Amino acid sequence: MSTALAGSRWIKADLRARKGQAVLTVLAVAGIVAALITAATLLEEGTNPWRSLFARTDGAHVWLYTDDRPDVSLNGIDGVTRVAGPYRSAPVTVAQDGKKEPAALRAMPATPPGVAHPVVAEGRWLDPSQPDGVVVERSFAESLRLRVGAPFTIIALSGGRHTLYVRGIADSAEQGFYPQWTPGLAYVLPLMLDRIEPMLGRSEWVTGLRLADPDATQVVSQRVVVMLEDKLQRVYTWREVRAAMELDNRLLGTLLALFGAVGLVAAALALANAAGGRVLTQLRDLATLKSLGFTRGQVALLLLVEHGALGLLGVMAGAVAGWGVMVLMLGSTSVAPAPMLAIVGGTALAVLAAVGVPAWRGGRTPPIPDVPSGPPRGRLSRLARLALLVRLPPALVLGTRDAFTRRTPAFLTAFGLAVPMMMITIGLGVWATLDDFADHPEQVGQHASLYVRAGKVEPAEARRIAESDPGVAEVYPGTEVNALSPGEARSVRVRAIGASATPYPFPVVEGRMYGRPGEAVAGQGLLDLLGVEIGDRVRLTVGGTPLIVRIVGRNVEPDQDGEVLSVGLDSLSAKDAVPPEFYALALKPGADTAEVRGRLLAESGEGLEVQEVVNPADRLAVIRVIIVALIGVLALIGLANLLTASALGLRDHAFDLAVLKAMGLTPRQVMATLVTATGLLVVLGVGAGAAAGMSVVTSLIDLQGDTSGVGAGIGRAPSALTLTIAVLTAVGTALAVALIPARRAARAQVPVTSR
Repeated sequence: MSTALAGSRWIKADLRARKGQAVLTVLAVAGIVAALITAATLLEEGTNPWRSLFARTDGAHVWLYTDDRPDVSLNGIDGVTRVAGPYRSAPVTVAQDGKKEPAALRAMPATPPGVAHPVVAEGRWLDPSQPDGVVVERSFAESLRLRVGAPFTIIALSGGRHTLYVRGIADSAEQGFYPQWTPGLAYVLPLMLDRIEPMLGRSEWVTGLRLADPDATQVVSQRVVVMLEDKLQRVYTWREVRAAMELDNRLLGTLLALFGAVGLVAAALALANAAGGRVLTQLRDLATLKSLGFTRGQVALLLLVEHGALGLLGVMAGAVAGWGVMVLMLGSTSVAPAPMLAIVGGTALAVLAAVGVPAWRGGRTPPIPDVPSGPPRGRLSRLARLALLVRLPPALVLGTRDAFTRRTPAFLTAFGLAVPMMMITIGLGVWATLDDFADHPEQVGQHASLYVRAGKVEPAEARRIAESDPGVAEVYPGTEVNALSPGEARSVRVRAIGASATPYPFPVVEGRMYGRPGEAVAGQGLLDLLGVEIGDRVRLTVGGTPLIVRIVGRNVEPDQDGEVLSVGLDSLSAKDAVPPEFYALALKPGADTAEVRGRLLAESGEGLEVQEVVNPADRLAVIRVIIVALIGVLALIGLANLLTASALGLRDHAFDLAVLKAMGLTPRQVMATLVTATGLLVVLGVGAGAAAGMSVVTSLIDLQGDTSGVGAGIGRAPSALTLTIAVLTAVGTALAVALIPARRAARAQVPVTSR
């Protein structure tokens, strides 16, 4: 009992003597654990928005869009357990707060169906007692800032205006979130849809199939294609919807996982360095404990408890912080427990393993308290010899010698600084890539800043108004259609824009741009989906009309997970290309997008529908916040390593400092010696880390772009100025931190230092 009490008092006294280093250790481990939990939660399918929505809505695995009500029994298809619909759907335009957004108005019964039924999150479901009620899909409602009871003005294809009232806001697993997935979705009673759009030829029919085996989607889709033949317009599966819902989360999760995994290694190294450094500085204390009766195991246990407790405290704090971040981001307390427990347990084991070896070494300290342990002796390092040859001041020569007195701790210190600096450089590369998206949107396929739809005016008049605006440089007519891929039995997006002879300037990173009818460029996601390469021919079906093109290039494609085929408008048949669905407007340098949009609306008497292009960088703005937070955590890890190196250097050279002071070195020269010893390790670690980060940053970003379907060719390294500032800031901060203990040691009196 007395041994345990004495040990606890010794631990408390030691922790009080190094409060700053203890706090840094806890914060560093907490930040890494929080990043890992956040990454795992974003990447884990159990917390994916699609999965929870699919379970709550009893969703369908396959969605079919036909130009007429299917005249065959889809229930009889092998593998299909239940069928949703068919439901009639009509395209409309929602006019809300001066904006016009495309929407699909779906006829649904007053009694929610048993399969693929939307789940009302606010308000109530449709009711015949309120025939003008509408239920709006949640992401669409949030984009329009709709609330229950708000008016919902729609414009039919005939031009007629109708005012409905929001009766409810619902979640659905049928399609991705708006505006990444368009058109927006709203539900009305069949009677109301007949009143809004009485012509059946202007509508389509939507049918959902729930399967016994979700992995049988491909087989069932192929059977449906054969049965429905020319009536089938497009097909969507649960995999496409899931990918659309998780895209931003997946990218963010991958970044966090990379930072967290590498940061965990750096944190474990920092803990090992801290524990090892404390053992070396406490050899006399440990020897005293051994002479007082502590066994080897008891001393090792004391060290393990002291240093392990700091790491475990950081693990618990990080778990709470990670859980809180996920609750705020996902709006739910159902953070997946399995990954969280695995991360907490794995990190705890890593912490104990990192401090276990130094604790074991400390337990082997001999019980000889009156014999001081001096620093190891040996030859001068090559760097110290070079310092002598170039006749550097004595303080700098001594500091150069001291930096590598202990070779292994010196290497671990430099390596412990190099790993955080490497990850900081990668983070700056991600930041530079986002800046490139924002500053040069044409490099991600957004040469146009505005999209104009005819609305109430004729297409030719819409083009004339657009071309006459002084801020418009180019007008590209275009249309987007859904094409069926026979081999895949699913729909892909075909974007026809500009003419083959004067194409829209897509950013082609492999191959070349299309230059004649029958040629196309494709995103990486489409190439992977169809299993084709540049130079291959692809046969698709657009509304029953064959579309045979040769892929001549790969472009950077941020939409639809890269599953987009881009062609000239003259590659489509006349029925699909005329009149154009929209006009893409490229603005002149310096033209303000909002001003041009306002002039176009005024010139057309509000007859045009003008939409601004959403830059991918705007959707990923949260990554900038994450990068700043992770850089802060990595900086804490680096500082923890630095404090350990400084403490060890003071311990090793305390007697040398006493001799140097006795020989007449000024306090400033003593400080220069200590700061030089630490500064050399800092420069070595930071420089190596920055170089390693620069060598891999573009490859890592391109790899992520390739796996997400956007395609390689988007990665950007941080600029030379940015990297220089980052390196100088890291080195300067490190030297400023190292100056604090050096100043205290330099001002200490000789007898005190040599005691």
